[in-house]
Order: sequence, then structure tokens, then C-alpha cells
Amino acid sequence: MPSALDRSADDPDGPSGARSDGFASGVRTRFERYRNLQFTDPEIAAMLLAPVVAYLVAVSYYPIAATIWTSLHDNALGLRGPPEFVGLENYRSLLSNGSFWNSLKVSLIYTGVSVPIELALGMGIALLVNRRFKGKFVAQAAILFPWALPTIINARIWQWLYHGEYGVFNDMLLRVGLIESPYAFLAHPTSAMAAMLVVTIWKTSSFMALILLAGLQSIPEHLYEAAEMDGTSRWQRFTDITLPLLKPTILVALIFRTLPAFQAFGLPYGLTGGGPGESTTTLVLFDHRITFSQLAFGEGSAAATVITLIALAISMVYVSTLYEPEVR
Repeated sequence: MPSALDRSADDPDGPSGARSDGFASGVRTRFERYRNLQFTDPEIAAMLLAPVVAYLVAVSYYPIAATIWTSLHDNALGLRGPPEFVGLENYRSLLSNGSFWNSLKVSLIYTGVSVPIELALGMGIALLVNRRFKGKFVAQAAILFPWALPTIINARIWQWLYHGEYGVFNDMLLRVGLIESPYAFLAHPTSAMAAMLVVTIWKTSSFMALILLAGLQSIPEHLYEAAEMDGTSRWQRFTDITLPLLKPTILVALIFRTLPAFQAFGLPYGLTGGGPGESTTTLVLFDHRITFSQLAFGEGSAAATVITLIALAISMVYVSTLYEPEVR
């Protein structure tokens, strides 16, 4: 006599048959919807996000994972045989390298000096351009020129201006009698760093101004009108209205500018070549040298990983300090 389990398996109307028919019916229904281009909201969201996720995996996540893997191996590219797992040896070698610590100091000085000055100048430019005057839109377009200029071209132009023999700055200073003989600005460690800071501040202050200008234009005018009717001064309106409401924009501007400054490569490479000596060698320029000049891909990948972690830490400090979701 067949059991109940055998009967349910043989019976198409039993539980297993019902589940099978239900699954097949669901597949057919979904196929019909897809053929008629009828999608649910989650399905549309998944389709729209899939290219973005695939792009991020291809150009961001995979290179990051490959860099970390390379940093843990010696001869990672297989130039001298199969890769050899060495663990944290590349990191130990990196942290014992005096050039690494020098480049970290250079990057911190470069970032710590340039970004606050760029923020202050960008705020001033944004406040001026935000006012109503004739030619306002021409002025807004003009301030973008230094930022729009490619970094390497910008570096070469300023390299010519700073030239120790026929540079424009030397010619001007000689004509007004401030110096008696040409001065090689890029041949001395202190003046080379100062020259690099001047160039980056000139170039990227307009970028800061552009971001801050967008934030200023989003602040309602009636707040300033009400404060003016209450008899507040311009400085009080700036500190009590503009700065608090501009905090999210300042956060974005600082992150967008600090990370490229800390990871600067094009400007020191094109302007000073990292010299004289290593006085203007930033972290990324140091990483480029040990990776492609010395072919130390493991140590270079370790340096790239450390640079990424430091940049992430800087971003977290900014977010934890300035992020206020309720400010608006």
C-alpha cells in the first residue's frame, strides 16, 4: 500500500506539485512582464544601479584590492619568477625608509598651508562675486580660468616665470632694485616649497570659490533682510547666518581640495621634479619613484595603501567635525 508521501509525489495536485506549478507560473508571469517591459520599482533601481556598481568594481574596488594584494607580495608582477607572499615586510621596509617620512612631512606642510589659505581666499572671492554688479557672469567665468588650466601646463608656465636666469619674476625684481642679481627660486629648498605653494593657491582658490558660491546662492535672501532690519552688522550676518548655513558646503570644499592636495603629483612633478633634493617630493611623487624608477612594486603598493588610509582618515576627521545634518 503506497504511503501518503508517495501519493503526494505522484499526485500533481499534491503539495509538491502545487509548489512546482506555482513556481513555473511565477516564472512565466515574470517573463511576460519583462517581455512587455513592465518592471517593479526595485527591479528598475537594480537595473539603473548595475552599470554604476560594475563601473566602480572595475575602476575602483578591483584596483584597490589588487594594490593591497601586491603590497603583501614580493615580485608581484612575476618579473623574476612567481610572486612570493611576504606579509607586512613591504610595509616594514616602507616605514623604515627616511624618504617616506620626508615625503609625508612635505605633503602635510603642502596641504596644511595651502588648503586654509585657499579656503579663506575662495570665501572672499565667492562673497565678492555673489554681489550684484555689472559683468557678474563674466567675472564668475573668469575666476575659473586658473582652475581649468591643466596642472602640468600650469606648472610649466610658472617654471618659466620662476626661472633663475630669464624668468619674469627675476626681471621685475631686478628692474625695481629689490635684488642685485638673479635668484634661483626653484634651486633652494625653502623658496622652492614657497613657490609651489604660491602656484597651487593661485590655481585652486577659484575652485574653492566656485563651490562656496554655490552654497552662498542657496541661502535665502529673506534671512539677511530680517537680520538687517534687526540692526545687525555685516560681520554679525556673516558669522550668524552665512557661516552656519555654509557648513555643509565648506565640508564638501575641504574634502574636495584636501584630498587632491595631499595626493599632489602633477604640480611638484612639473614644477620642481621633487627637488632640490627631496624638499618638494610629495607622497605620491615618492610612490611614483619607488614604483616605476626602482621597480619596487610591492613597496610602492604598500605606499599607495598607506596614502589611501591617511586620506580616508582625513575625510573622517572632516566629516565628524563639520557634518551637521540638521543645519538646514
